[in-house]
Amino acid sequence: MAADSSIGFVASDAPEAQKALAELKSRYGGTPPEQAETIVVLGGDGFMLETLHRYLDRKVSFYGMHRGSVGFLMNNYGPDGLNERIARAEPVVVNPLEMTARDVRGQTHSALAINEVSLSRQGRQVAKIKISVDGQVRLPELMADGVLVATPVGSTAYNLSAHGPIIPLGSDLLALTPVSAFRPRRWRGALLPQTARVRFETLEAERRPVTAVADYTEVRDVLSVEVRQTRDVSFTLLFDPEHSFAERVMKEQFAT
Repeated sequence: MAADSSIGFVASDAPEAQKALAELKSRYGGTPPEQAETIVVLGGDGFMLETLHRYLDRKVSFYGMHRGSVGFLMNNYGPDGLNERIARAEPVVVNPLEMTARDVRGQTHSALAINEVSLSRQGRQVAKIKISVDGQVRLPELMADGVLVATPVGSTAYNLSAHGPIIPLGSDLLALTPVSAFRPRRWRGALLPQTARVRFETLEAERRPVTAVADYTEVRDVLSVEVRQTRDVSFTLLFDPEHSFAERVMKEQFAT
């Protein structure tokens, strides 16, 4: 089969992903991802996130094929008819969160998060965090292991493990979810509009240090963290119609 110059391949280090990479390159060619119109990602969800961050500046589509541990963002693997599958795939446009964190040394750190921005305690003591939304204090003191803001795409990841709500795509919402909340004991989080600006402030930072993470960018000893969704950056993920992302979200809500 002639090489397809519009498709590039990347794969995780997992043996299954590397085997799939060799098979697909032998059938469809090996266009460098830096030149491809569509990047086929072989691995799991973690590797997909790494790939999206790596090719942040490229206006291309990403078609995942599951060859890793978790594959919520991936399509089923199959070497046949790849061009046809990509041509009929349904696009999902994702706008990431932008995190701006200030640490105890006065340094400011910025990072993007496709799944979520999370804060968590660094030591043995529970974290104390003040939460403001759009400049108004909504929770003067949350005592918990942590708290996170998740996108619709990320709502099925860490957010779901923390018993946060699953958010269907197109709902224009973000999930604000506590992690093992101690006080207020009955607070289960909130759904926020995607335009919301969320600010976290660490209380008693010396005794109760907190780490902030945007996907896999970690900032330790944070004093404050601001989170908003950015429209300046977007990613396009491609999904097979028979296993669309919307259908996966629906099935996840009825999983037993």
